[in-house]
Amino acid sequence: MLFIGALLATATMILHPTGGSMEYIMKIRNVIVFSHALAIFCLPFIGFGAWGLSEFLHTPGRVSILGFYVFSMGLIGGMISAAFNGFVLPNFVERYYGTGANEETLEIMIRYGHFINAAMAYIFIAGTTFAVGVWSVVILMTNRLPKWLGYYGLLILVAGLAGLLLKFNFVSVWGFRTFVFGLVSWLVLAGVLMWKAKTTE
Repeated sequence: MLFIGALLATATMILHPTGGSMEYIMKIRNVIVFSHALAIFCLPFIGFGAWGLSEFLHTPGRVSILGFYVFSMGLIGGMISAAFNGFVLPNFVERYYGTGANEETLEIMIRYGHFINAAMAYIFIAGTTFAVGVWSVVILMTNRLPKWLGYYGLLILVAGLAGLLLKFNFVSVWGFRTFVFGLVSWLVLAGVLMWKAKTTE
């Protein structure tokens, strides 16, 4: 399931359009809706795969399960962010743009939606990054998977913290793509190595 979710997430990032004016949003409305619908569709697959990974890394202290719950919280944030950006925004613009409504007021409401979207995106980033960090520590402690994967996960965690300290804009299109591709690469590697380990066992 991690493979399917990762593949769909990658496709989403490739299709994900950059932001623009209300006129531009109207022009690419269908692309916006489709790419974000695909993003929401991939989340259960990623979540199911994350559950399998946390079960595989299960320890008496159940720390890996904590990682799964925090990861799930992040996925919920990602779902809300995708819904706002992919459904609420284009439908709002389609309903009011060109109707004579005060454009300054519309822009203010769009910016308000952007702040909600950004908050949910950061919940997604924080939750998934924290979970990868937890699973990476478990990997290093248990040797259930190769240690280099644990070190790679900790590198992602450190990079994320450094980005926050340096005020890197993770919620810009390119910033979010960078994060998602990093997350997807770790999940794919974890899925491959977990499959190999189960085959060997």
